[in-house]
Amino acid sequence: MNIVLLEPEIPENTGNIGRTCVATGTGLHLIEPLGFKLSERAIRRAGLDYWKDLDVTDYLDYEDFLEKNPGAKIYYATTKAPQIYTDVAFEEDCFIMFGKESAGIPEEILLKNQSRCIRIPMLGDTRSLNLSNSVAIVLYEALRQHDFAHLRRRGELTKYQWAAGTGDEI
Repeated sequence: MNIVLLEPEIPENTGNIGRTCVATGTGLHLIEPLGFKLSERAIRRAGLDYWKDLDVTDYLDYEDFLEKNPGAKIYYATTKAPQIYTDVAFEEDCFIMFGKESAGIPEEILLKNQSRCIRIPMLGDTRSLNLSNSVAIVLYEALRQHDFAHLRRRGELTKYQWAAGTGDEI
């Protein structure tokens, strides 16, 4: 799986998304201009110590992204789409694109790719969800469709938790 952020503006969101990508083995693709420097403390703090393990690729602009990923199956997450993200059968190597926090994906891109536009259902007056939350929602649906391949599916209690009797409720 691949997550694409088109011109992200808030470093904390990108850091959180980076951490989610590391936890799921998902590639992160950042399309400039970015609203921050990748060396900013805020992005490192949100990504914690995971940022060094992130498979991240940076692109000069949307056209550069398309040129470097020819034939990529791209889904465009937008509040303007008629299709719900759970109605899509995500391919294992697909790209799921999210736009910048203040404006989303430009309409000219959406109009050229209407059949691949997806949305998260919300109440009518809600403008949008937080970007990192939206990425997690859609990414985990895509991973669920592939039975969470390569992800650890069971948690483990520590010896202390078992000795304290907290394991009985699991």
